[in-house]
Amino acid sequence: MDEKRINLALQGGGAHGAFSWGVLDRLLDEDWLTISAVSGTSAGALNGAALKAGLSRQGGRAGRLAARANLDHLWARVGQISDNRIVRWMHSLIPTPRGLDRLTEMFSPAAWLDSVTRIFSPYDYGPFYVNPLASVLRELPHPDFSNTRGPQLFVAATNVRTGRIRVFTNAAATPDAVMASACLPNLFRAVEIRDPETGHLEAFWDGGFTGNPAMFPLYAQHLPRDIVIVNINPLLREGIPRTPAMIADRVNEVSFNASLMSDLRAINFVKRLFAENRLQNRAMKNPLVHMILDDVLMNDLTARSKLMPAPGLLARMKLAGQTAADSFLRDHADALNQRDTVDLPALFAGSGVVG
Repeated sequence: MDEKRINLALQGGGAHGAFSWGVLDRLLDEDWLTISAVSGTSAGALNGAALKAGLSRQGGRAGRLAARANLDHLWARVGQISDNRIVRWMHSLIPTPRGLDRLTEMFSPAAWLDSVTRIFSPYDYGPFYVNPLASVLRELPHPDFSNTRGPQLFVAATNVRTGRIRVFTNAAATPDAVMASACLPNLFRAVEIRDPETGHLEAFWDGGFTGNPAMFPLYAQHLPRDIVIVNINPLLREGIPRTPAMIADRVNEVSFNASLMSDLRAINFVKRLFAENRLQNRAMKNPLVHMILDDVLMNDLTARSKLMPAPGLLARMKLAGQTAADSFLRDHADALNQRDTVDLPALFAGSGVVG
């Protein structure tokens, strides 16, 4: 197959980011597929940084092998960050009767962690505080992801002071920037990065609050039109959540999909203008949108499992990502660089103003 160039947009979602690990692992098998840019948030930033560092080390197959080694190491280390014995024990239990679901939710490791983070702040640890992601990034087999070779990397974080998105790229896409992108404020202290323009220190939290992932950097004219979004948070979930945990899960999903849905709505609007020939002679890009996702799997999980990187869950997510990417390539490889494979008008059907 002739070479095809794409951009990747990687969502964040904690341990569920291992799904993107599987997707990237499968895409790296295809020599004809060139990844020109990666925009990542939170776990997506971790995946993007590992991918970028490997691919920028050297070209061809060696670069792909280096990227795969980085990703494997990243998620092996994430699975070792915390003691997962309780999680493995919970997963070994037989399914609980429906009447005990609420009790299970209350006493699960995720519920315990949620309760602790409502009482204690990461600032309460004093001099004993350590961000575990620092060692994970430092120990990558190929750790240099801020160089100019390979795909361009965009890392999104949220400025705590202004509440605005900040995208780090090129030399600014440092390990600190990646840690800032993955900084859930209930678990980690804000990451402080000096603004090169003002010289002031700015504090940053997880990029998922403002861009999950950031799409606008991928609209640059020098990048290909195709944007392949790897979805972690399910877009659709049937039924009304009724328990406190289910309600909190859906609120989490809707909140962390809000920026993506806003970006897709804007792209849909631009596409309508192009279809109506209203953007002639304008320096406007008409992106081609694709998605790799497994909403069936994500509907079977909960937002709480994002905080519990059990090795079994990570392995399950990787396999699901590999399978989803394989299906995408089988069904849509010919469409890349040619047409959309996401029906945006259908996605937004039934939304908007009613009256």
